Amino acid sequence: MRKTAMLEQAEGTLHKIAGRVQDAVGGATSDRALQLEGKARQVAGGVQQAAGQALDLVRDSAGKNPFLVTALVAGLAFLIGTALVRR
Repeated sequence: MRKTAMLEQAEGTLHKIAGRVQDAVGGATSDRALQLEGKARQVAGGVQQAAGQALDLVRDSAGKNPFLVTALVAGLAFLIGTALVRR
């Protein structure tokens, strides 16, 4: 695991923990807004963790099969370009 991916995953974990605490405090104080903010933070933390894992996977795949990754990136760039032109 590379440092950037590890940091993304660790930061995501911290956001999830902070969100749980925020959710619990909001529940204890009957502060619905704080509770919802905590739940949103938990989701954001999970997404950040997944991004770190995906980054790790892409880096490992790029090392094993660089031509496939290059083709995938080119395909994604084409799809994004096509979507933007249609707007």
